[in-house]
Amino acid sequence: MTDEVMARAVSGPGSSTSRRGPLLYSDVIRERWRRPRFRGDLPGASAVAEDVNPLCGDRVRLMLALADDRVAGARFVGDSCAICTASADVVAELVVGRSRVEALTVDAADVLAVLQADIRPTRMRCVTLPLSVLAAALKGKR
Repeated sequence: MTDEVMARAVSGPGSSTSRRGPLLYSDVIRERWRRPRFRGDLPGASAVAEDVNPLCGDRVRLMLALADDRVAGARFVGDSCAICTASADVVAELVVGRSRVEALTVDAADVLAVLQADIRPTRMRCVTLPLSVLAAALKGKR
């Protein structure tokens, strides 16, 4: 999807929003959606969780490698919108190297700061789905 198509999808048909107009998708979101740094399977993951947003169908599976109660590695897979994909990528990046307790403190404000975007309240679940998956993975270590 091109930036212009993404802008139209956000602003709706007949909108005057141009490529240079306000976009829901920041440069960071577009980059993390196109080329996520932490997408893919994590063989030997010691903590895994998956969840779906039933309202839109976003699905995220987060895999963590835990060593000495620290997150040694993190990867995600899923089928989700640009915001959710970018958020999952950022969450994976933010938790690597942190202790389990520190990783659980990562919140939406931390993710939004990296995404550099103002997300509408109706789209905040796209940001928070990877965070709830992270919490489930860390609390349900297998």
